[in-house]
Amino acid sequence: MDTRTVGVLGGGQLGRMLAASASLLNINIVILDTGDRSPAKQILNPPAHLTHIDGSFTDPQKIRELAEKVDTLTVEIEHVDVDVLEDVERSGRVHIHPSPSTIRIIQDKFRQKNHLRSHGLPVADFSAVDSSVDGIKAAGLDLGFPLMLKSRTLAYDGRGNFVVHDVSEVGDALSALSNRPLYAERLIPLAKELAVMVVRTTSGEVQSYATVETVHKDNVCHLVFAPLRSTDNTVAEKARKMAEVAIKTFHGAGIFGVEMFLLNDGSLLINEIAPRPHNSGHYTIEACYTSQYENHLRAILSLPLGSTEMKVPCAAMLNLLGTSDKMEDVMQVARAALSVAGSSVHLYGKNECRKGRKMGHITLVADEDARLHDNLRPLLEAIPDSSKSIDQYSPSPPVPGLGKSSHFPEVGIIMGSDSDLPTMLPAARILDTFGVPYELTIVSAHRTPDRMVAYARSAASRGLRVIIAGAGGAAHLPGMVAAMTALPVIGVPVKGSSLDGVDSLHSIVQMPRGIPVATVAINNSTNAALLAVRVLGAGTPRLREAMEHYMRSLEGEVLTKVDKLERLGWETYGQK
Repeated sequence: MDTRTVGVLGGGQLGRMLAASASLLNINIVILDTGDRSPAKQILNPPAHLTHIDGSFTDPQKIRELAEKVDTLTVEIEHVDVDVLEDVERSGRVHIHPSPSTIRIIQDKFRQKNHLRSHGLPVADFSAVDSSVDGIKAAGLDLGFPLMLKSRTLAYDGRGNFVVHDVSEVGDALSALSNRPLYAERLIPLAKELAVMVVRTTSGEVQSYATVETVHKDNVCHLVFAPLRSTDNTVAEKARKMAEVAIKTFHGAGIFGVEMFLLNDGSLLINEIAPRPHNSGHYTIEACYTSQYENHLRAILSLPLGSTEMKVPCAAMLNLLGTSDKMEDVMQVARAALSVAGSSVHLYGKNECRKGRKMGHITLVADEDARLHDNLRPLLEAIPDSSKSIDQYSPSPPVPGLGKSSHFPEVGIIMGSDSDLPTMLPAARILDTFGVPYELTIVSAHRTPDRMVAYARSAASRGLRVIIAGAGGAAHLPGMVAAMTALPVIGVPVKGSSLDGVDSLHSIVQMPRGIPVATVAINNSTNAALLAVRVLGAGTPRLREAMEHYMRSLEGEVLTKVDKLERLGWETYGQK
């Protein structure tokens, strides 16, 4: 694929997955890291003249030794000696991506914040802090307590952060972060934490992956859900655009991870940027057409970028964190994953397990959100003390027949009034039969117009794929919803007290050109649900096969009646 050799500073799990992608493209990789069994070195055995290098990725001499062997240098960790990289870059023989100037900015988080702010990008309020009691007290007066005290350098996975709730905790903060250059940041209530992976080419072109939600536990990434589900249908696209703008302000090529805060008012702040593959992008290996690792290699070698689009409807990533110095707890979760449909286990080959250390991850893919979260449950159950995560991220599905909506619906059943409920319940029964998760609620086009607008505009971003809308009389609900969502809308005319539902039928079926609403017979929500299943089944083999079975059962019922009619004769049959 490419005769150039890539040198990687760092040989941990990110380098391991980068090497795995390189192996599929016949790209030679040389790793600089301590020992001969680091995670990345286990993947590729380069030719004799390109042997991996034993040494620290911060050692100037070893960095120069690596540069002598390769055509392009990149990093899997930003905590490297930038002065040496700049010196190597000046030699003109080796390309370095991302640029050493970019790494210098990003590895100092205070400098990174100033860089982002200087380019008009939103970040939390922050200030420089003297590493002293008086310095932190002054920051508290400026930003208010509680505040987040952060190390400017060598901080990751929550290490180097300390929440100072009030003046009494200043001493504890200094003890925890002793001998580190510090800065302070205003502590902001969050709605969610998000992330976007962005790949930048050597010519400056950028492409972003889907916006994802990240869930942290003890300051370490615990779960990632892709794509983001939100009641605000604008957030995901705003996050992608903001991430792309941010990466355009830097120099050099490669993949970048942009972490963000989603605030309660819907606004976004950039938290941190990683100039390398990122934990929040592991899901791309199984869930996207081109993984973050392959696109990183393509970018730094000036090869055409691959598609960043997801090739599955939804995915989740679960980090496997050590709980002690024993590997058994990690392996217990990994073994559980082997029995879960859509799961892929990645163990990192680390020779020492420690509490909180990333030992591997599991990616789940599924054709619907409900199935994804159901499949996540046995993995969370295999993790000690994970009941809170189970309740929040893998709640049990509702029992059919109890009249409760799914936590992760694919179909929305809405009606203009509770008087329409008897008409719409058959749709729910059909969806129960086919195992399609749904929600059922009242949305009046005339009496709750704001609710209708919010429902329609958020439907797709929440994960809905089809909407069944029942309405009587003027029956504006199906058409108005169809005007505000790209999802297919199926209208159910509800029989009224005066015109037997013909008014509703005409209202729903006579939609103007460009705003289609599929309309079923009056009061026939059964057919609406069957049509919804067929729409979903076009891309879901399980549902298509279930529909074929249902159709055969209908045929069987009719043929049974044919046989009985012929045996009894129609006079006797008609007396049943």
